[in-house]
Amino acid sequence: MPINGQIKEKEVQVIGAEGEKIGVLPIEKALELAEEKNLDLVLVAPNAKPVVCKLMNYGKYKFEQAKKEKESRKNQKTVELKEIRVTPNIGEHDFGFKSKNARAFLEAGNKVKFTVRFRGRELNNVKAGEIVLNKFVEDLQDVATVEKKPFLEGKTMFVILTKKI
Repeated sequence: MPINGQIKEKEVQVIGAEGEKIGVLPIEKALELAEEKNLDLVLVAPNAKPVVCKLMNYGKYKFEQAKKEKESRKNQKTVELKEIRVTPNIGEHDFGFKSKNARAFLEAGNKVKFTVRFRGRELNNVKAGEIVLNKFVEDLQDVATVEKKPFLEGKTMFVILTKKI
């Protein structure tokens, strides 16, 4: 935003600090008026004819903008992708434990990626990995929906779950 001496127009429409219209003035008069009131002349509408400038305390304005931006960043919730790795021949107790952890991650608002790793000859029986992933999906269907269906990539197969809305 150009301010004060950076404005190159000959005539500008001036708006006061309280929002009142002052009128069209030569740039010299507008700068003089701003200096008189200890304010800055800030270009707010460069495409208008004549361009529109406002009298304001530019330092205070920038500070307020930075404060609002910081506040909005603070209230933002970032969604993490939590990964849970298993093998195609996972035991019943391990399955329950991993499922319980996944449920906690989902309820906290995170996405969960279940990964089945195939080692050696396990890659010949990809169906076993798909069964394990579908079992996780079925177990968590009350709190989660499938974002990405089971997918084989190299020696791993994975599925991504997100929290139900």
